[in-house]
Amino acid sequence: MSFTELRKFVAPETIFGVGAVDLAGQYASKFGISKPLVVTDPGVMAAGWGDRVMESLAAFDIVGVFFSAVTPNPKAAEVMAGVDAYTANECDGLVAVGGGSPMDCAKGIGIVVSNGGHILDYEGVDKIIIPMPPLICIPTTAGTSADVSQFAIINDTNRQTKIAIISKTIIPDVALIDPQTLMTKSPYLIACTGMDALAHAIEAFVSSAHSAMTDVHALEAIRLVHGNLLASFMQPEDMELKAKTMLGSMQAGLAFSNASLGAVHAMAHSLGGYKDLPHGECNALLLPHVIDFNFSAAPERFRIIAEAMGLDPRGMSTSEVRAWLLDSMRGLRTALGIKDNLTSKGIRIGDIPVLADKAVLDPCLVTNPKNADKRDIQVIYEEAT
Repeated sequence: MSFTELRKFVAPETIFGVGAVDLAGQYASKFGISKPLVVTDPGVMAAGWGDRVMESLAAFDIVGVFFSAVTPNPKAAEVMAGVDAYTANECDGLVAVGGGSPMDCAKGIGIVVSNGGHILDYEGVDKIIIPMPPLICIPTTAGTSADVSQFAIINDTNRQTKIAIISKTIIPDVALIDPQTLMTKSPYLIACTGMDALAHAIEAFVSSAHSAMTDVHALEAIRLVHGNLLASFMQPEDMELKAKTMLGSMQAGLAFSNASLGAVHAMAHSLGGYKDLPHGECNALLLPHVIDFNFSAAPERFRIIAEAMGLDPRGMSTSEVRAWLLDSMRGLRTALGIKDNLTSKGIRIGDIPVLADKAVLDPCLVTNPKNADKRDIQVIYEEAT
């Protein structure tokens, strides 16, 4: 990597800290939004965050319209239903409240509202011509980082796979990141989304598109997430620990949004679309196996990752660092209660060629540090079963 190499870095305005959730009305007013579609899901509604955002909007005489028909792994049909709701209610902006699913769904709605057609028309990189309406994102998980990224992942149920839409036009106008929203999340969701954030950071750091600008965010994310996730999981009432994991997730998002990802996410997208499995859980089950595959392509960078996770590698051989890193990944995963394998999730050997066919087409695979063909992907899936 040369420090003189031409690179770009994109990020939204970001407000971080307790109370950020209550700034939705202030920012909607600044953006000239008078009637936003508030995209969320039933779990977030039940936790009270949807109403909290509506109260913030009302303080500025802004009346929002709820669209909460969003499921995990947001489906193309849900995006299009959101477009209908946006149009029918004559909305003029978007507020997404929730994890990656409502935020990605809101991005999809914005894409179609401005550009027309169907959301599946925009699969790939830089396919969006007309900017979206104003978008405010309020994440309620410390994992997906859709609030700071130029990615949207939508489930194409007909093809049984997730598509990636990548464009700087879908970066939110502002991310309101409030760690208190994590207090209503289940421990297992905290675990899975945290492993997703760790995967974001690791993949961004070893990505073939990494740069000095992204490395600083990726390494800080690894330190924050790996250093605090288990403690946050074990001490659910500790707001400071929640804040550290949420800040780590934000840092990971800034890294991967600009450096892209790798085989973990390419394979997780295929897996999640095929079996409608939770994205963070898919990443957690695949991450150690992909690290093992990629290690030989970037041993020095993986050594730096191990250092960020607390290892003093002085005097250790490359193979010893590799073994420590893999043990650490598996140990963290197990301690967080993620003990399953792909077989226990309903994946059979006969499914693997289908999964591999989809994964090799995912744009995240382009920046994997080691070239991976269909057979390589199949072997990784087999090792994870």
